[in-house]
Amino acid sequence: MAGPWTFTLLCGLLAATLIQATLSPTAVLILGPKVIKEKLTQELKDHNATSILQQLPLLSAMREKPAGGIPVLGSLVNTVLKHIIWLKVITANILQLQVKPSANDQELLVKIPLDMVAGFNTPLVKTIVEFHMTTEAQATIRMDTSASGPTRLVLSDCATSHGSLRIQLLHKLSFLVNALAKQVMNLLVPSLPNLVKNQLCPVIEASFNGMYADLLQLVKVHVLPWRALYPHFKTRKQIQTREETSQGHWGSNRSPAGSSAAPRTGPEVSLERIDRLEFDLLYPAIKGDTIQLYLGAKLLDSQGKVTKWFNNSAASLTMPTLDNIPFSLIVSQDVVKAAVAAVLSPEEFMVLLDSVLPESAHRLKSSIGLINEKAADKLGSTQIVKILTQDTPEFFIDQGHAKVAQLIVLEVFPSSEALRPLFTLGIEASSEAQFYTKGDQLILNLNNISSDRIQLMNSGIGWFQPDVLKNIITEIIHSILLPNQNGKLRSGVPVSLVKALGFEAAESSLTKDALVLTPASLWKPSSPVSQ
Repeated sequence: MAGPWTFTLLCGLLAATLIQATLSPTAVLILGPKVIKEKLTQELKDHNATSILQQLPLLSAMREKPAGGIPVLGSLVNTVLKHIIWLKVITANILQLQVKPSANDQELLVKIPLDMVAGFNTPLVKTIVEFHMTTEAQATIRMDTSASGPTRLVLSDCATSHGSLRIQLLHKLSFLVNALAKQVMNLLVPSLPNLVKNQLCPVIEASFNGMYADLLQLVKVHVLPWRALYPHFKTRKQIQTREETSQGHWGSNRSPAGSSAAPRTGPEVSLERIDRLEFDLLYPAIKGDTIQLYLGAKLLDSQGKVTKWFNNSAASLTMPTLDNIPFSLIVSQDVVKAAVAAVLSPEEFMVLLDSVLPESAHRLKSSIGLINEKAADKLGSTQIVKILTQDTPEFFIDQGHAKVAQLIVLEVFPSSEALRPLFTLGIEASSEAQFYTKGDQLILNLNNISSDRIQLMNSGIGWFQPDVLKNIITEIIHSILLPNQNGKLRSGVPVSLVKALGFEAAESSLTKDALVLTPASLWKPSSPVSQ
């Protein structure tokens, strides 16, 4: 009969499987073999792997097992071993690593070529006898799904590959010394693989653990949306007139009826919550020759309180193939939408149109004159256009093209003294959203703006068909709203993983449901580990 521990273990394994099956990632970081090799090579350098090779106790290993099971060929060899002054690795290099899919599914095979020159000194000859040694350490990267914790990647089964050891005398000397060197090399054949396994393999495993820890830390780096990098105002923006700019004043001090903001004489910098994105690892996977880190995301305020979770995407992400690209970061449109919404929060603008956009003011007056001449005659030099963005913009991707849709309320006041607007329009507007990169900065720009639908919400000049004003209204919101929103977005979002993975710049593209970041510059592999 199964005990309670067995039942608990089965429940834990089942729960872990169900969690991984139900969590739908909102971002995926795919690392190709080039990045894996580069990161592991750097970790081997940091862990002084070549120093470990130079310190291999060759002579001690040979004396412990003089022939590795091979009968000692005469007393001469034993006598010579006792009189070797020293035997050590003189130079050591770790050559270019290889990362390939393993024969077992969801595993990677890592091959680490070792190149060494060793030498020994003996009273039988005055010079150092040198020989060249090459071998290859192999290890497997696999997923550890033990019940002790979440699924993680581990490196195991480290050893020298069978038949990879080659030892060759560099310089031939006398017959006696050559015979001695041959016996020494024969004794090293069984000793060196054990030394690599016992001395170097722990360093390789530690290097991989360091690489994996760095990757986990890398994906958890906070991503600050644009708003955190751009000053914004608490309730309302007012555009300066040309005359008042020279006098040091800010817009109009009068707030027309219906405004939710109190009049003021200067910009008020907000100290309100600044949202930020943070990614967390849901689970890793190995597919082909790549490591894939499936990520969840969350939105936090300045106090670190989670305001929104993104662990369950509405649909599965489309996973593009790397095609020799070192890495790619795929981010769902839900996460991008939240980042855009955190930046482009609802705002209100009061514009003295005749001072800021005099030509647009003239065309607006002419267009209103076609509807009501008396209303047009009321428009004075202090006419005000009030623009209010409703809620937060909707970001969506359609057929590989990104768009931002937003609801706008626009009111026209005949003068700064007027308490009621001539009319109020509700506008469904949209803009083409274009991502581009500058170094490791991801920048979003809204191109143009169109008034897709205009509705007359309120009118003090009688009912009219609002499409009559479509062109001039689109021109006004394009001139006022678009520069303001692009100004917020222009600071961009730093994508720190680009440089952390060894690249200077990134480029962006869109799939049907996600934003994809890949390296833009040519990748420069680091030099082999040598000493």
